[in-house]
This record gives sequence, C-alpha cells and structure tokens, in this order.
Amino acid sequence: MEFDDVLAARRMVRRYRPDPVPPETVDRIARVIRKAPSAGFSQGHRLVVVTERATRERVAELAEESLYREKWLSVAPVLMVLGVREDDYHDRYTRPDKLIDGKELEWPAPYWWVDSGAFLMLLQLAAIDAGLATGFATVRRKEELKALLGLPDDIAVVGVVTIGHARDDAVPPSDTARLRAMRKPFGDLVRYESWKDPR
Repeated sequence: MEFDDVLAARRMVRRYRPDPVPPETVDRIARVIRKAPSAGFSQGHRLVVVTERATRERVAELAEESLYREKWLSVAPVLMVLGVREDDYHDRYTRPDKLIDGKELEWPAPYWWVDSGAFLMLLQLAAIDAGLATGFATVRRKEELKALLGLPDDIAVVGVVTIGHARDDAVPPSDTARLRAMRKPFGDLVRYESWKDPR
C-alpha cells in the first residue's frame, strides 16, 4: 500500500470477522519488533502473539471485554500482547558509552513507555499494510495476564493489540462523521518556530 493509504486506514477497530490470519502474515507483522525504535538501542520491547482461541478468550476476560458493548477482543483472530522491560534501558545506559560523568543519565521521560507507543504504531501500520485492521486495549488485570502467558516479573504489560479482518460495519458512517466533527483545527495542534506563531 502507499503510505497515504496506510494512514487513511489507520483507526482503532472493535468489530472483527473471526476469519483466521495466515501464520506467515502474523509472523511478518510480529517481526517489526526488530525495527522498532528504542532509546540507545536498548531493545526493551517484548511481544507475545496469541492465536489459540481459549487463550484469546482468557486474555479478553482479563482485559474485561464484558465492559464493552460487544465482544471484540475474543473475536479478533490475533492478539499481540505488548510488554516492555525497563531494565534493558538501565542496562544499556550504564554501559561506558552512555555514561554521563560516570553515571546513568537522569531520564527526562520514561523512554521505555515512549518507545512502546512507537512499537504499537509500527505493529498497527504493518497490519494495515497487510490488509488487516487493528485495535488496542488496556488490561486491568495485568498480573493475571502475566501469569497466563508466563511473562517474567521484570516485563511490564503495555496492552493488547487486536489484529484481524474488519467487519463491513467496523466503522459506521455515523462514527466517522462524529469523529470528523470532533477533529481539532490543525493550528490548535501544530505551530512553526514558536507557539506564538499560528500561521
């Protein structure tokens, strides 16, 4: 797909067909983890790909799917559970080439979480490029999810990406119109050279 087409298709979808996604497509999407940015090449991203129905249903339960209007997490044929290992960042930034006056830098922001957002977007774009739809859900019962998937204690759960084929009614025209009406003007979001210059 052309990049503009990928961006035009980028939206959070909560209505999926149960049709399976070919394993090679799932693998190709998961492999973007090797291209995901990470501060200092810390490589703190972790990913658990879940395609087995029973496990998907349990993940959906732990993400409290019942709070939504309809089932979507358990319907999507692929769930990718995003995790991050903060210690990878500290390990990297205590190496000699990253020390500042002999110490680890004072992190201006928790870049492990910043990088997780970038990784999430890469997964979405890779799925969209493969002709699939994506969504994202937080998980309130993170410790139970970690136990279910065998995640080590030092991995924090970011959330769950849903991947699959969107239903025909995945994005109703009324939702599109409502969201367009809510869109803030470009000038409220972006300025050039100084925030005082609205152009």
